[in-house]
Amino acid sequence: SALCPQWPYCRKHCSYCSFNKYVVPAVDEVAMGACLVQETRTLLRLSQVQSVTSIFFGGGTPSLASPRTIAAVLEAVAGAVHLPARTEVTLEANPSSAGTRRLADFKAAGVNRLSIGVQSLSDAELRLLGREHTAAEVRSTVEEARGLFPGKTSLDLIFGLSGQNQEAWTQGLEAALALSDDHISLYQLTLERGTLVAAQVWGGVLPAPTQDLLAEMYQAARAVLVAAGFRHYEVSNFARKGALSTHNLSYWRAEQYIAVGPGAHGRFVPQGEGSCCWEARVQTLEPDAWMQEVQSRGHGTRRRVVLRPLEQLEEVLVLGLRTDEGITHTRSQHASPHLSLEAVFGALGETKALQQQGWLVLDSNGLCCTSEGLALLDSLLPDLLCQLQRC
Repeated sequence: SALCPQWPYCRKHCSYCSFNKYVVPAVDEVAMGACLVQETRTLLRLSQVQSVTSIFFGGGTPSLASPRTIAAVLEAVAGAVHLPARTEVTLEANPSSAGTRRLADFKAAGVNRLSIGVQSLSDAELRLLGREHTAAEVRSTVEEARGLFPGKTSLDLIFGLSGQNQEAWTQGLEAALALSDDHISLYQLTLERGTLVAAQVWGGVLPAPTQDLLAEMYQAARAVLVAAGFRHYEVSNFARKGALSTHNLSYWRAEQYIAVGPGAHGRFVPQGEGSCCWEARVQTLEPDAWMQEVQSRGHGTRRRVVLRPLEQLEEVLVLGLRTDEGITHTRSQHASPHLSLEAVFGALGETKALQQQGWLVLDSNGLCCTSEGLALLDSLLPDLLCQLQRC
């Protein structure tokens, strides 16, 4: 199983972010760290997994946590299950909370990969996004990170900002490429209800890019990165020299992942309770309430939903088609032994038409999108899900 501890605190609210995060005057890190450790132990015991294959500290802003807290969680994992020496341990970091000494301390704590929330190398765009760092801080942090985590420093970038044109995006991407290591994640700005940017766009204060421009930005970025030797291995993710994210692949392959911390979402089989069914688990959102639940019963799981075989196969389909490897026959049969990919998608119907148009391939390996289909995945999925639900 993969493990996903969540640190819910941030120093400020970014204008585009709708994640479960909290800006508070002071954080009781001793209590929060103790609860992360306790819930980690409890959920690992309930899952009865034998080994943790990757760990990803997300947030919030986990680089605000003390390296001692990160080390304590890793020690709890190693004390409960097998944690191979070369397990990928990723920490999300913001440039404003990741100086050289702090990054070195995170490395000493057991972190061996960084995912840095760069978002842009333009100070004007960073202000629009409400980020607290500058482009100069980005450059300094990435250079320091690459020295400490060579080949293991990933950059996150956002495109589709209000007022951003193709030229500005391409120039920003090329600047990031010159600075980058071997992994880059590109995310189109999504207007989320409750965020400042969404309110400004919907209120007519800021312009929204057209769908045609967004498509052009995405295709141009893919061309630039592929030409630079990056493999486009998932809709939003690019890697070269084999630097694919092991942890993210576990999501897209619909493998078990145990989520720890306020608002965390997980998928695993609680064999320790005698179950043999996959469950979707959501932890209590608010940190203080979550800590009270962990202290009283060992975990803060607020909602549990048993996933039916069809629901599992839907997740395999939606997640697996995001990758260039697609869905293998083996993975499909593991989720639904009595329903093959060929039985669902081999007959005439919507999926056959998508194959004939050159967007999907169904062969001896499994089902996958072509490079053209990958860019259109959101528009392809409704037809695929309808065909699956009819079987």
